[in-house]
Amino acid sequence: MSTAQGYPAFPAQRRSTRGRSWWARAWVQALEDTSLDTMQLRKGRRYANSGHVGTITISPGRIGATVYSPDDTYEVVVRVDELSSGEWEQFLEQIAARAGHIAALLDGEMPHDLVEAAEAVGIALLPGIGDLDPSCTCDEWELPCQHAAGLAYQVAWLLDSDPFVLLHLRGRSRELLLDQLVARSAGPEAQAEVEGEVGAGSRVSPVEGGALPELPSVPRKVLVEDLAVSGIEPPPGLTAGVLPLLVLDASRRARALLIALLNGTPEPQPLDEWQDAVRLAADFPELLPPLAAATGRPADLGTGVQAWRYGGVAGLDVLEHPWEPTPAELARARTDLVLEEIENIAVTGNRLTIQPDTQLRLDRQGNWHAYRLIENTWTPAAPASPDPLIALTTDW
Repeated sequence: MSTAQGYPAFPAQRRSTRGRSWWARAWVQALEDTSLDTMQLRKGRRYANSGHVGTITISPGRIGATVYSPDDTYEVVVRVDELSSGEWEQFLEQIAARAGHIAALLDGEMPHDLVEAAEAVGIALLPGIGDLDPSCTCDEWELPCQHAAGLAYQVAWLLDSDPFVLLHLRGRSRELLLDQLVARSAGPEAQAEVEGEVGAGSRVSPVEGGALPELPSVPRKVLVEDLAVSGIEPPPGLTAGVLPLLVLDASRRARALLIALLNGTPEPQPLDEWQDAVRLAADFPELLPPLAAATGRPADLGTGVQAWRYGGVAGLDVLEHPWEPTPAELARARTDLVLEEIENIAVTGNRLTIQPDTQLRLDRQGNWHAYRLIENTWTPAAPASPDPLIALTTDW
Protein backbone atom coordinates (compact mmCIF):
# COMPACT_ATOMS: atom_id res chain seq x y z
CA MET A 1 0.00 0.00 0.00
CA SER A 2 1.55 3.30 -1.05
CA THR A 3 2.19 5.99 1.57
CA ALA A 4 1.07 8.68 -0.90
CA GLN A 5 -2.58 9.73 -1.12
CA GLY A 6 -4.07 11.76 -3.97
CA TYR A 7 -6.99 14.15 -3.57
CA PRO A 8 -9.04 15.37 -6.57
CA ALA A 9 -8.58 18.96 -7.65
CA PHE A 10 -11.05 21.42 -6.15
CA PRO A 11 -13.32 23.05 -8.73
CA ALA A 12 -13.58 26.82 -9.06
CA GLN A 13 -15.74 28.03 -6.20
CA ARG A 14 -16.30 30.84 -3.76
CA ARG A 15 -15.15 29.56 -0.38
CA SER A 16 -13.41 30.97 2.67
CA THR A 17 -9.71 30.10 2.86
CA ARG A 18 -9.65 30.63 6.62
CA GLY A 19 -10.70 27.08 7.50
CA ARG A 20 -13.79 26.04 9.46
CA SER A 21 -12.19 23.79 12.07
CA TRP A 22 -9.82 25.07 14.72
CA TRP A 23 -6.98 22.86 13.46
CA ALA A 24 -7.43 24.07 9.86
CA ARG A 25 -7.37 27.66 11.11
CA ALA A 26 -4.14 26.89 12.96
CA TRP A 27 -2.69 25.61 9.67
CA VAL A 28 -3.69 28.82 7.87
CA GLN A 29 -2.25 30.90 10.71
CA ALA A 30 1.11 29.11 10.36
CA LEU A 31 1.07 29.82 6.61
CA GLU A 32 0.27 33.50 7.03
CA ASP A 33 2.69 34.02 9.93
CA THR A 34 5.46 32.59 7.73
CA SER A 35 4.74 35.00 4.85
CA LEU A 36 6.39 38.39 4.53
CA ASP A 37 4.26 39.42 1.54
CA THR A 38 0.52 39.84 2.02
CA MET A 39 0.06 40.39 -1.74
CA GLN A 40 1.29 36.83 -2.41
CA LEU A 41 -1.23 35.55 0.15
CA ARG A 42 -4.00 37.56 -1.47
CA LYS A 43 -3.13 36.10 -4.88
CA GLY A 44 -2.87 32.66 -3.27
CA ARG A 45 -6.44 32.91 -2.01
CA ARG A 46 -7.54 33.62 -5.58
CA TYR A 47 -5.62 30.58 -6.83
CA ALA A 48 -7.26 28.41 -4.16
CA ASN A 49 -10.71 29.48 -5.37
CA SER A 50 -9.94 29.54 -9.09
CA GLY A 51 -9.82 25.81 -9.86
CA HIS A 52 -6.23 26.16 -11.14
CA VAL A 53 -4.62 23.89 -8.51
CA GLY A 54 -4.39 20.31 -9.76
CA THR A 55 -4.57 17.01 -7.89
CA ILE A 56 -3.04 17.31 -4.41
CA THR A 57 -0.73 14.50 -3.31
CA ILE A 58 -0.12 14.04 0.41
CA SER A 59 2.75 11.89 1.64
CA PRO A 60 4.79 11.91 4.87
CA GLY A 61 6.46 15.29 5.15
CA ARG A 62 5.31 16.49 1.72
CA ILE A 63 2.40 18.13 -0.12
CA GLY A 64 2.65 18.39 -3.89
CA ALA A 65 0.48 19.74 -6.71
CA THR A 66 0.65 21.22 -10.17
CA VAL A 67 -0.64 24.80 -10.35
CA TYR A 68 -1.80 26.21 -13.66
CA SER A 69 -1.63 29.86 -14.64
CA PRO A 70 -2.29 31.66 -17.93
CA ASP A 71 1.43 31.89 -18.71
CA ASP A 72 2.88 28.61 -17.42
CA THR A 73 2.51 25.47 -15.33
CA TYR A 74 4.25 25.23 -11.97
CA GLU A 75 5.25 22.41 -9.66
CA VAL A 76 4.61 23.31 -6.02
CA VAL A 77 5.78 21.45 -2.92
CA VAL A 78 5.17 22.31 0.75
CA ARG A 79 7.26 20.33 3.22
CA VAL A 80 6.52 19.65 6.89
CA ASP A 81 8.77 17.86 9.38
CA GLU A 82 7.80 14.27 10.12
CA LEU A 83 7.61 12.94 13.66
CA SER A 84 10.40 10.59 14.69
CA SER A 85 9.73 6.96 15.62
CA GLY A 86 10.04 7.85 19.29
CA GLU A 87 7.61 10.74 18.95
CA TRP A 88 5.11 8.50 17.19
CA GLU A 89 5.39 5.95 19.99
CA GLN A 90 4.57 8.64 22.53
CA PHE A 91 1.72 9.98 20.42
CA LEU A 92 0.19 6.53 19.98
CA GLU A 93 0.22 6.15 23.74
CA GLN A 94 -1.72 9.42 24.04
CA ILE A 95 -4.34 8.25 21.52
CA ALA A 96 -4.67 4.79 23.05
CA ALA A 97 -5.07 6.26 26.54
CA ARG A 98 -8.60 7.38 25.67
CA ALA A 99 -10.90 5.50 23.31
CA GLY A 100 -12.70 8.77 22.61
CA HIS A 101 -9.66 10.08 20.78
CA ILE A 102 -9.87 7.36 18.13
CA ALA A 103 -13.63 7.84 17.79
CA ALA A 104 -13.20 11.60 17.41
CA LEU A 105 -10.55 11.21 14.70
CA LEU A 106 -12.73 8.75 12.80
CA ASP A 107 -15.61 11.22 13.13
CA GLY A 108 -13.52 13.99 11.54
CA GLU A 109 -12.55 15.80 14.75
CA MET A 110 -9.16 16.69 16.21
CA PRO A 111 -9.66 16.80 20.00
CA HIS A 112 -8.06 19.79 21.73
CA ASP A 113 -6.94 17.66 24.64
CA LEU A 114 -5.18 15.20 22.30
CA VAL A 115 -3.11 18.01 20.77
CA GLU A 116 -2.44 19.47 24.23
CA ALA A 117 -1.38 16.05 25.58
CA ALA A 118 1.00 15.65 22.65
CA GLU A 119 2.45 19.11 23.25
CA ALA A 120 2.95 18.24 26.92
CA VAL A 121 5.44 15.54 25.89
CA GLY A 122 7.14 17.76 23.32
CA ILE A 123 5.24 16.69 20.17
CA ALA A 124 3.95 19.48 17.94
CA LEU A 125 1.21 18.16 15.67
CA LEU A 126 0.07 21.52 14.36
CA PRO A 127 2.63 23.64 12.51
CA GLY A 128 3.75 26.98 13.86
CA ILE A 129 5.52 29.95 12.35
CA GLY A 130 8.29 28.80 10.03
CA ASP A 131 7.24 25.13 10.10
CA LEU A 132 5.88 25.13 6.54
CA ASP A 133 8.64 25.00 3.92
CA PRO A 134 7.19 25.92 0.48
CA SER A 135 8.95 25.74 -2.88
CA CYS A 136 7.80 26.37 -6.45
CA THR A 137 9.25 26.21 -9.95
CA CYS A 138 8.13 29.80 -10.67
CA ASP A 139 10.56 32.71 -10.71
CA GLU A 140 9.15 34.47 -7.64
CA TRP A 141 11.55 34.97 -4.74
CA GLU A 142 8.87 35.34 -2.05
CA LEU A 143 8.08 32.27 0.06
CA PRO A 144 5.37 31.29 -0.07
CA CYS A 145 4.72 32.50 -3.59
CA GLN A 146 1.12 32.83 -4.79
CA HIS A 147 1.14 29.28 -6.19
CA ALA A 148 2.39 27.69 -2.96
CA ALA A 149 -0.02 29.81 -0.92
CA GLY A 150 -2.93 28.65 -3.11
CA LEU A 151 -1.98 25.03 -2.50
CA ALA A 152 -1.56 25.54 1.26
CA TYR A 153 -4.97 27.23 1.54
CA GLN A 154 -6.57 24.24 -0.17
CA VAL A 155 -4.86 21.89 2.31
CA ALA A 156 -6.83 23.69 5.02
CA TRP A 157 -9.99 22.52 3.23
CA LEU A 158 -8.68 18.95 3.29
CA LEU A 159 -7.94 19.29 7.01
CA ASP A 160 -11.48 20.53 7.62
CA SER A 161 -12.91 17.30 6.25
CA ASP A 162 -10.27 14.87 7.53
CA PRO A 163 -7.81 15.47 10.42
CA PHE A 164 -5.94 12.32 9.36
CA VAL A 165 -4.42 14.46 6.59
CA LEU A 166 -2.34 16.23 9.25
CA LEU A 167 -1.27 12.92 10.79
CA HIS A 168 -0.35 11.60 7.33
CA LEU A 169 1.85 14.66 6.79
CA ARG A 170 3.53 13.98 10.11
CA GLY A 171 4.41 10.46 8.97
CA ARG A 172 1.55 7.97 9.33
CA SER A 173 -1.29 7.34 6.90
CA ARG A 174 -4.78 6.63 8.25
CA GLU A 175 -4.46 2.91 7.45
CA LEU A 176 -1.07 2.51 9.08
CA LEU A 177 -2.02 4.53 12.15
CA LEU A 178 -5.17 2.46 12.71
CA ASP A 179 -3.18 -0.77 12.13
CA GLN A 180 -0.74 0.33 14.82
CA LEU A 181 -3.51 1.14 17.28
CA VAL A 182 -5.22 -2.21 16.68
CA ALA A 183 -1.90 -4.04 17.03
CA ARG A 184 -1.20 -2.39 20.38
CA SER A 185 -4.31 -4.03 21.80
CA ALA A 186 -3.69 -7.38 20.06
CA GLY A 187 -0.39 -8.14 21.73
CA PRO A 188 3.38 -7.84 21.22
CA GLU A 189 3.52 -10.17 18.20
CA ALA A 190 0.97 -8.21 16.17
CA GLN A 191 2.58 -4.95 17.19
CA ALA A 192 6.02 -6.15 16.10
CA GLU A 193 4.64 -7.17 12.70
CA VAL A 194 3.14 -3.73 12.04
CA GLU A 195 6.21 -1.91 13.32
CA GLY A 196 8.31 -4.12 11.05
CA GLU A 197 6.33 -2.82 8.07
CA VAL A 198 7.04 0.76 9.16
CA GLY A 199 10.77 0.11 9.49
CA ALA A 200 11.11 -1.81 6.24
CA GLY A 201 9.05 0.66 4.22
CA SER A 202 7.05 -2.26 2.84
CA ARG A 203 4.10 -0.06 1.91
CA VAL A 204 5.59 0.80 -1.47
CA SER A 205 4.04 -0.93 -4.46
CA PRO A 206 6.41 -3.74 -5.53
CA VAL A 207 7.53 -4.45 -9.07
CA GLU A 208 9.80 -7.14 -10.42
CA GLY A 209 13.28 -6.57 -9.10
CA GLY A 210 12.34 -4.04 -6.38
CA ALA A 211 10.28 -0.95 -5.63
CA LEU A 212 8.92 1.49 -8.15
CA PRO A 213 11.62 3.95 -9.19
CA GLU A 214 11.37 7.58 -8.22
CA LEU A 215 9.88 9.84 -10.86
CA PRO A 216 12.46 12.09 -12.48
CA SER A 217 12.54 15.68 -11.31
CA VAL A 218 11.20 18.39 -13.57
CA PRO A 219 13.98 20.52 -15.07
CA ARG A 220 13.95 24.16 -14.09
CA LYS A 221 12.32 26.70 -16.35
CA VAL A 222 14.67 27.60 -19.21
CA LEU A 223 15.73 31.25 -19.53
CA VAL A 224 16.69 32.98 -22.75
CA GLU A 225 20.28 33.35 -21.57
CA ASP A 226 20.50 29.55 -21.28
CA LEU A 227 20.06 29.12 -25.03
CA ALA A 228 22.90 28.64 -27.49
CA VAL A 229 21.35 29.43 -30.85
CA SER A 230 23.36 32.53 -31.77
CA GLY A 231 25.21 30.72 -34.54
CA ILE A 232 22.07 29.36 -36.21
CA GLU A 233 20.64 31.24 -39.17
CA PRO A 234 16.90 31.96 -38.78
CA PRO A 235 14.49 30.84 -41.52
CA PRO A 236 13.56 33.39 -44.19
CA GLY A 237 11.27 36.09 -42.87
CA LEU A 238 12.46 35.83 -39.27
CA THR A 239 14.94 38.18 -37.64
CA ALA A 240 17.85 36.82 -35.61
CA GLY A 241 16.22 37.90 -32.34
CA VAL A 242 13.02 35.95 -32.98
CA LEU A 243 14.61 32.50 -33.27
CA PRO A 244 15.83 32.25 -29.62
CA LEU A 245 12.34 33.20 -28.40
CA LEU A 246 10.71 30.47 -30.47
CA VAL A 247 13.24 27.93 -29.18
CA LEU A 248 12.60 29.14 -25.63
CA ASP A 249 8.84 28.78 -26.14
CA ALA A 250 9.24 25.24 -27.49
CA SER A 251 11.32 24.24 -24.46
CA ARG A 252 8.75 25.64 -22.05
CA ARG A 253 5.88 23.88 -23.79
CA ALA A 254 7.83 20.61 -23.68
CA ARG A 255 8.36 21.18 -19.95
CA ALA A 256 4.62 21.72 -19.41
CA LEU A 257 3.88 18.44 -21.23
CA LEU A 258 6.46 16.63 -19.06
CA ILE A 259 4.86 18.00 -15.88
CA ALA A 260 1.44 16.80 -17.04
CA LEU A 261 2.84 13.35 -17.90
CA LEU A 262 4.65 12.90 -14.59
CA ASN A 263 1.68 14.01 -12.51
CA GLY A 264 -1.16 12.41 -14.46
CA THR A 265 -2.78 15.80 -14.98
CA PRO A 266 -4.41 17.11 -18.17
CA GLU A 267 -2.03 18.21 -20.88
CA PRO A 268 -2.06 21.90 -21.86
CA GLN A 269 -5.10 22.70 -23.96
CA PRO A 270 -4.47 22.58 -27.75
CA LEU A 271 -4.66 26.04 -29.30
CA ASP A 272 -5.78 27.19 -32.71
CA GLU A 273 -3.59 29.51 -34.79
CA TRP A 274 -5.10 32.73 -33.41
CA GLN A 275 -4.97 31.59 -29.78
CA ASP A 276 -1.35 30.54 -30.21
CA ALA A 277 -0.46 33.92 -31.72
CA VAL A 278 -2.03 35.69 -28.75
CA ARG A 279 -0.22 33.37 -26.31
CA LEU A 280 3.15 34.01 -27.97
CA ALA A 281 2.61 37.77 -27.98
CA ALA A 282 1.63 37.67 -24.29
CA ASP A 283 4.71 35.62 -23.36
CA PHE A 284 7.14 37.52 -25.58
CA PRO A 285 6.21 41.18 -26.23
CA GLU A 286 9.11 41.37 -28.71
CA LEU A 287 7.05 39.18 -31.04
CA LEU A 288 4.03 41.49 -31.06
CA PRO A 289 4.94 43.39 -34.29
CA PRO A 290 5.65 40.31 -36.47
CA LEU A 291 2.61 38.49 -35.05
CA ALA A 292 0.40 41.53 -35.67
CA ALA A 293 1.58 41.58 -39.29
CA ALA A 294 1.16 37.82 -39.67
CA THR A 295 -2.39 37.73 -38.28
CA GLY A 296 -3.52 40.95 -39.91
CA ARG A 297 -5.33 41.87 -36.67
CA PRO A 298 -3.03 44.32 -34.82
CA ALA A 299 -5.78 46.00 -32.76
CA ASP A 300 -7.40 42.68 -31.85
CA LEU A 301 -4.02 41.21 -30.92
CA GLY A 302 -3.28 43.91 -28.35
CA THR A 303 -6.63 43.44 -26.63
CA GLY A 304 -6.30 39.65 -26.88
CA VAL A 305 -2.92 39.78 -25.14
CA GLN A 306 -4.48 41.72 -22.27
CA ALA A 307 -7.30 39.17 -21.98
CA TRP A 308 -4.79 36.30 -22.07
CA ARG A 309 -2.66 37.78 -19.31
CA TYR A 310 -5.71 38.08 -17.08
CA GLY A 311 -7.32 34.72 -17.86
CA GLY A 312 -5.47 32.56 -20.39
CA VAL A 313 -7.55 30.62 -22.92
CA ALA A 314 -10.74 31.28 -20.96
CA GLY A 315 -9.95 34.99 -20.86
CA LEU A 316 -9.53 35.11 -24.63
CA ASP A 317 -12.73 33.14 -25.15
CA VAL A 318 -14.77 35.42 -22.92
CA LEU A 319 -13.40 38.42 -24.79
CA GLU A 320 -14.51 37.16 -28.17
CA HIS A 321 -17.46 34.82 -27.67
CA PRO A 322 -20.65 35.59 -25.74
CA TRP A 323 -22.61 32.56 -24.54
CA GLU A 324 -25.76 31.72 -22.60
CA PRO A 325 -25.23 30.45 -19.04
CA THR A 326 -28.14 29.04 -17.05
CA PRO A 327 -30.08 31.45 -14.79
CA ALA A 328 -28.66 29.65 -11.76
CA GLU A 329 -25.11 30.45 -12.88
CA LEU A 330 -25.94 34.16 -12.82
CA ALA A 331 -28.27 34.26 -9.82
CA ARG A 332 -25.64 34.10 -7.06
CA ALA A 333 -23.50 36.80 -8.70
CA ARG A 334 -26.49 39.12 -9.04
CA THR A 335 -27.45 38.48 -5.41
CA ASP A 336 -23.91 39.29 -4.23
CA LEU A 337 -23.87 42.50 -6.22
CA VAL A 338 -27.28 43.61 -4.93
CA LEU A 339 -26.16 42.93 -1.34
CA GLU A 340 -23.31 45.35 -2.00
CA GLU A 341 -25.93 47.90 -3.12
CA ILE A 342 -24.91 47.55 -6.76
CA GLU A 343 -28.14 47.85 -8.69
CA ASN A 344 -29.41 48.53 -12.23
CA ILE A 345 -27.61 45.47 -13.57
CA ALA A 346 -28.22 44.79 -17.25
CA VAL A 347 -27.87 41.13 -18.26
CA THR A 348 -26.92 40.05 -21.78
CA GLY A 349 -25.96 36.39 -22.00
CA ASN A 350 -22.89 35.89 -19.82
CA ARG A 351 -22.31 39.63 -19.41
CA LEU A 352 -23.45 41.79 -16.49
CA THR A 353 -23.21 45.50 -17.28
CA ILE A 354 -23.11 47.34 -13.96
CA GLN A 355 -22.34 50.91 -14.96
CA PRO A 356 -22.09 52.50 -18.38
CA ASP A 357 -18.36 51.76 -18.36
CA THR A 358 -18.11 48.62 -16.17
CA GLN A 359 -18.95 45.01 -17.00
CA LEU A 360 -18.45 41.50 -15.64
CA ARG A 361 -18.21 38.50 -17.98
CA LEU A 362 -18.62 34.88 -16.86
CA ASP A 363 -16.38 32.28 -18.52
CA ARG A 364 -17.26 28.61 -19.00
CA GLN A 365 -15.15 27.58 -15.99
CA GLY A 366 -17.13 29.76 -13.56
CA ASN A 367 -14.71 32.70 -13.28
CA TRP A 368 -15.67 36.37 -13.64
CA HIS A 369 -13.67 38.80 -15.77
CA ALA A 370 -13.88 42.56 -15.23
CA TYR A 371 -14.11 44.88 -18.24
CA ARG A 372 -13.95 48.64 -18.69
CA LEU A 373 -15.32 50.62 -21.63
CA ILE A 374 -12.36 52.58 -22.99
CA GLU A 375 -12.82 54.66 -26.15
CA ASN A 376 -15.96 52.68 -27.05
CA THR A 377 -14.15 49.34 -26.71
CA TRP A 378 -14.79 46.86 -23.90
CA THR A 379 -11.30 46.13 -22.53
CA PRO A 380 -10.15 43.47 -19.99
CA ALA A 381 -9.35 45.27 -16.76
CA ALA A 382 -8.36 42.80 -14.00
CA PRO A 383 -7.47 39.16 -13.26
CA ALA A 384 -10.35 36.68 -13.34
CA SER A 385 -11.89 35.43 -10.08
CA PRO A 386 -14.69 33.00 -9.13
CA ASP A 387 -15.94 35.77 -6.84
CA PRO A 388 -17.58 38.57 -8.88
CA LEU A 389 -16.98 41.10 -6.09
CA ILE A 390 -13.25 40.33 -6.05
CA ALA A 391 -13.09 40.65 -9.83
CA LEU A 392 -14.97 43.94 -9.61
CA THR A 393 -12.96 45.50 -6.78
CA THR A 394 -9.43 44.41 -7.72
CA ASP A 395 -7.17 47.42 -8.21
CA TRP A 396 -7.32 48.39 -11.88
